[in-house]
Amino acid sequence: MTQENPSAAALAAQPIPPGAPLPHRKIIRSWITPLSQRRTAIAVLLLLLDWAIFAALMAGTVAFEAWWAKLLCGLAAGFMIGRLFIIGHDACHQSYTPHRGLNKLLGRLAMLPSLTPYSLWEVGHNVVHHGYTNLKGVDFVWAPLTKEEFDALPRWRQWLERVYRSGWGPALYYLVEMWWLRMFFPRKAYMGARRPEFIWDGVFVLVVGLAWIGAMVAAALLTGQSVALQVIMGFVVPFLFWNAMIGFVVYVHHTHPAVQWHDDKIAWAKAAPFVSTTVHLEFPLKIGALMHHIMEHTAHHVDMSVPLYKLRQAQKKLEEMLPGRIIVQRFSWRWYFDTARRCKLYDFTRRCWTDFQGRPTSDPAPSYA
Repeated sequence: MTQENPSAAALAAQPIPPGAPLPHRKIIRSWITPLSQRRTAIAVLLLLLDWAIFAALMAGTVAFEAWWAKLLCGLAAGFMIGRLFIIGHDACHQSYTPHRGLNKLLGRLAMLPSLTPYSLWEVGHNVVHHGYTNLKGVDFVWAPLTKEEFDALPRWRQWLERVYRSGWGPALYYLVEMWWLRMFFPRKAYMGARRPEFIWDGVFVLVVGLAWIGAMVAAALLTGQSVALQVIMGFVVPFLFWNAMIGFVVYVHHTHPAVQWHDDKIAWAKAAPFVSTTVHLEFPLKIGALMHHIMEHTAHHVDMSVPLYKLRQAQKKLEEMLPGRIIVQRFSWRWYFDTARRCKLYDFTRRCWTDFQGRPTSDPAPSYA
């Protein structure tokens, strides 16, 4: 008599009915673990393809004379920076290829156009964000303030928070709060520690950024074009578009009227945060695929080892096994700005989102105390 393989048994398990206790995270992960096989060939080819498209668009900002053509190339290059960063994000999780050293190399190469220091992202994202998703006081990514915290801020900072949470502020939020304060030679108050690797990665990124600007200046001089226009279209526009893209992505991943934040670690652990604090945002026209399926985000938080080229299948499996448990949202600009209107501050006592006046704008979340 042969014993049934535990992994196979988990895969064959029946979906968990709404309201029934969730199984242990190990069981939930076992449903998608078979999808975590990483392939070096497809990983390298994806990176080369995205780098080739990015380089071609950079060349386009120089080759085209019309400002609008330069602008289109710059905006598209910004989008490609986002695609490359998603590859780097995967490599930083060691989920891109089966080889640890190769992941580090590919990750650094993929993150170059976003001017992201690999080691700082690895600590802030892998350790802090994934380790303590939506736990106030630890996870700092779009962490909402309470009414008391907001009222205690100086007027200029209240204004800045209003801009960040307006729906129009993701680019500014990521540029200031994430990149400038936590990625570009951050103070110890933001990182908690200083390592030689952080400094060298920062120097590397700084040199790349200066070289990028220098290349745009040289290209303008060699072709007799405006230096200012070329720097704007070939550097400023792509970099700002990238910041808007990543700011938007991390916002919608964990901000939703149905998403709960916690300020108590015990209650947070009981709430199965790897499932309950993430949003699967569905886009029309295969836009999600163009973003390397990063919006199939629940699967990524359940098991970071699933590579980006398997996330769609992993997300589908989770939603089959956990009907009604995963937040699935069809994207529309109307939904997005309604979320931005409702999700300003968070009341941890009433377990709900509020506006800036402290008035509840969402239903109370379940209590896990």
